[in-house]
Amino acid sequence: MSDDRNPIPEAPTAPEAPTASEAPATGAPSAGARRRRLLAAALPSVLVLGAVGGGITYTVSTARGADRTAPTTVWATPDAAGKDPAADVVEKGRASTPMSKLLLPVPRGYRLGPDIDSYGNDSELTEKQAVAVLKEDGRGLSGKKRRDFEKKVGKLGIQGMAMRSFVSQREADVLVVEIRITRMKNKKHLADLHGLRTGLFALLEFPKGPKVKGHAKAACFVAPQVEEEDGTKPGDRLDGMICSAYDSELSVTVSAYGSKPFDKAEVAELVKKQLDHIASPGEYV
Repeated sequence: MSDDRNPIPEAPTAPEAPTASEAPATGAPSAGARRRRLLAAALPSVLVLGAVGGGITYTVSTARGADRTAPTTVWATPDAAGKDPAADVVEKGRASTPMSKLLLPVPRGYRLGPDIDSYGNDSELTEKQAVAVLKEDGRGLSGKKRRDFEKKVGKLGIQGMAMRSFVSQREADVLVVEIRITRMKNKKHLADLHGLRTGLFALLEFPKGPKVKGHAKAACFVAPQVEEEDGTKPGDRLDGMICSAYDSELSVTVSAYGSKPFDKAEVAELVKKQLDHIASPGEYV
């Protein structure tokens, strides 16, 4: 990581995403539905962490109207009469390619979540798309640092990326989790990438989060409190955490944000499950 310690300017505010059409009401909303609606209204002001490929974007994310239940198209023949494989995909996520099999299946108590950028909530990116995503994650850096960052991304030998998001179905709170797995040709850069990423978190004074049991090559950081123009803090209502990890072939980023009380231990456990799943892909949780 560079020794240049010049302050990193704040990332520009992301434009507000268009609001999706809401489904017609079918009766009085439950307490959980009202809680989710309140959270959706507050999400435009939560600072969501995105740190893939060593860069960090600390931008305003708008999740109002996000389609959290968009089905995934499946081109497959039913394995048995009466069994619809598409239902399994909607419930747990894709598992039809080598990369998609590495993603943690949607855990019990969750469902597929909001779209990640413009790629949907359960997708696989080409080499070109993955490189573009990684470079875009450096947009919060200053000019020289961003140019250096993009050069480093270009040397990583990115082969592709798989992404999945899921959201909790609990009545008491809402937790959104985003997982990104990146595969590289140049595997010797994995440790450097992890060090660059975690070093940047330290530079930006992100408090350290809980450890991930059984995975020494994983590190978690908690979203710092940042005041908005009106003097309020998104963290008064919402909280977030991001974890970075790697193994011999893959770089893994898990970002989570949600309403309080925010369970950091639960997020760390999800990271553990993801890393364990990579070691034994195909075993649904």
